[in-house]
Parts: sequence; C-alpha cells; structure tokens
Amino acid sequence: MTPADTGASTVVDAAPAAPAVPDSTGSTGSTGSTDSRMTPGGPGYRRMSFALFLAGVATFALLYSTQALLPLISGDLGVTASDASWTVAAATGGLALFVLPMSALSERFGRRTVMTASLAVAVTVGLLVPFAPSLPALVALRAVQGAALAGLPASATAYLAEEVRPRALVTAIGLFVAGNSVGGMSGRVITGWVAQEWGWRVAVGVVGLVAVACAVAFRLLLPAPRHFTPGSLRPRVLVRTVRDHLANPLLRRLYAIGALFMTVFGGVYTVIGYRLTEAPFSLPQGLIGSIFLVYLVGTVSASTAGRLVGRLGRRGALYLGAGTTAAGLLLSLAPSLPLVLLGLVLITAGFFAGHAVASSAVGKTAQHGRAQASALYQSAYYVGSSAGSTVGAVAFHSGGWAGTVGVGVLAVLGVVVITVSGSLAARRAAGTPVRALSLPR
Repeated sequence: MTPADTGASTVVDAAPAAPAVPDSTGSTGSTGSTDSRMTPGGPGYRRMSFALFLAGVATFALLYSTQALLPLISGDLGVTASDASWTVAAATGGLALFVLPMSALSERFGRRTVMTASLAVAVTVGLLVPFAPSLPALVALRAVQGAALAGLPASATAYLAEEVRPRALVTAIGLFVAGNSVGGMSGRVITGWVAQEWGWRVAVGVVGLVAVACAVAFRLLLPAPRHFTPGSLRPRVLVRTVRDHLANPLLRRLYAIGALFMTVFGGVYTVIGYRLTEAPFSLPQGLIGSIFLVYLVGTVSASTAGRLVGRLGRRGALYLGAGTTAAGLLLSLAPSLPLVLLGLVLITAGFFAGHAVASSAVGKTAQHGRAQASALYQSAYYVGSSAGSTVGAVAFHSGGWAGTVGVGVLAVLGVVVITVSGSLAARRAAGTPVRALSLPR
C-alpha cells in the first residue's frame, strides 16, 4: 500500500495538507526549515498522547455504554435482543451519519475546537440517558449521542496527521485506538458490576460521569495545534474532496476493510452477553461485564501496530489481523468458557491491530482533505458497527451463536479478498508478474 498506489488527485482549494517533511529525524524540508511537528520524546508529545487517549476512552465508553447491558435492558423494557441492539446501532449509526459533516467543521474551525464541543454535547446527553422512559426514547438519545461523538474520530486522526511527524504517525494513532479499547473495556466492566447491584440505569449514569472527567482532562491537556490551516466550508469544495477520496482505489479498499473488521467486532460484542447468560454458562451480569477485560489485549495490539507494519508491511499486518480474528471466531464456538474467552482474546487482538493499520494508512494516503478522508473511513467503520450489531443479533436470534460467528467469518473473508486484490493491483501497477501472493509493503 504505497502512496503511489493511491490514484489521488490534487484539489487546489481543498484544505491543505500538513507541511511536507520527509522524516522524523529532525531533517529539513525543501525550504531548509526544521520539522517542528511532534515526535516521541519531544515537547508536547506525551501530553498530546494522553489527551487523545482520554478522548478515546470517553468516546468508546459512551458509544458502547449499553452493549454489555442489553440482557438487562431487554428484561426491564420487555423487548427482544434484536430490539435492544438498536441502543447500540443507533449510536454508531448516528456517528456514521454525522462524521463527514463534523469533519468539514473541523477543517474550518479547528480540530481541537470541534473535538471539545463534541465531547461536551456527548457527555451532557450521557447524563440524560439513564432517565429514558422507554426504548424509543432511549434509542433517540443514543442516536443524538452518537451524532455528537462524530466530531472525535476523524478530527483526532487529522490532528495527528498534521501535528505528528510521519514516521511516528502509526504509533500515535495506535495510542488513540488503544484509548478506544480501554474505554470500551472500562465502560463495559463498570456497567456490568454496577448494574448487577443497582440496575442498568445507574450503570449508564456512572459511565457518563467518568466521561465527564475524561472530557475535562482532555481539554486541559491537548496542546494547541501549530500546523492547522483553516479550510473552506463551501459545499462544492467538500463534495469535490469527498469525490476525490472515493475515486482513490486504495482509500476505497481501506474504507471497506474498516467496515468489515467492525462488522465482526460489533456483532460479537453485541451478542456475547446473551450467549453467556444462557446455558451452559449462565453467568451473572457482573462476570459478563468482566469478560470485556479482554479489551486490554486490543490496547496492546493497537499500540504495537506500528511495529507490525515495520516487520510485515501493511498488507502483511492486515493478513495477520484477519487470520487472528478468524481463528478467534472459530474457537469461540466451543462449549467451554476458557475456549470462548481465548476466542474473544484473538478476535479482539486481530480487530484492533487491523483497525489501527487501516486507519493510519488512510491518514498517510490522503494528500489533501485529511479530515474528510478520515471521516469517510470512520463513517464506513461505524456503518460496519451498526450492521454488525443488528445483523449479528438477528443471526443469533435465528441460528444461535453459530449464526453470529458465520456473519463474522464472511466479513473476515471479505477483508482477505480486498487485501489480496490490493496486492495484485500493486503488482500490476509496478509491472511485476503475478506469480505468488507474497506480502508486499
């Protein structure tokens, strides 16, 4: 997945890219000026990493705050598993729908401003969610919350692409994704144990308070951007930028890969609570919430994605992520709790590694309108989450856990097919005969 394989065109009046600097070693560009972007160990990098880590924690904790509680919501509101799954699908769907408009606002008003406003609205709605009187009201609030959170993912990726040196970008984005995994884990673990004692409404309220603390710390810690240049809000410019990104075959492949990975993840973690409450497991809600501690594996795999790419290349890292995810899905079919847990570990590790690799490749590939490029990835990613949550629940209702696993395996096969097609396209573009499917960088 080299930059030469992008097919991107240049849009003169689109938002300009960050200053072009060849590497992260302090070398100079064509103008002779020293690269002032952040690098590991340099000024501001640690504060920036921790701030965006907290933003990731708040985003995933809020976005999936009801996922571990679906069996309790079903019982309290008298709805089926597929109906309750809409409390997850509405949030991720709202994010997918609004991520592109929010990214356009970030091009005009700044990444930090949009991220701060998004978190403020999302945590406010999060404090209202526990008081929802019915399933339709709960779904509506969750949709608004997801739309508010749309300002975070694409803006954060664009902020990193502009403020961090290129060679450190995969690692920096991996840390942000690691924050997502910690948020997803902590939100589910907290809600599981709190809900067991005081119910799902109190549990969701506690997650909202945790997110408030993360939002305040994020705003205090995040350094002011130094390389942001305001872009235009003209619809014609936005449409042209989006069109250019969608015309780029590499970006299209990355968007599809993100959506398919998240289809697996969304389906598995939406349904796993229902499976574990049934025989032969029959686990209590607190223990089911603790299952999400396996998200710590995702924290590790996302933060080491840069090293994976360095050793295997981007496509090699994607193959590894897909293979690990598929192995976990098949292993989770066993009627043994230790094997199910091991399967979840593999699914989580493969997903977060693949997501970190694909999302960082988007930031490197886009030569202009990075926020829009990232927004399109995030939109596809959360469409995959909504689809996985809904289709996975329907498959579980009709075919049990094997039905959910079947949906996941088909999605992983899609990742492999798309990655292979990218390898073949790169070989053809380079004029290399296609004799074997090696793992080009």
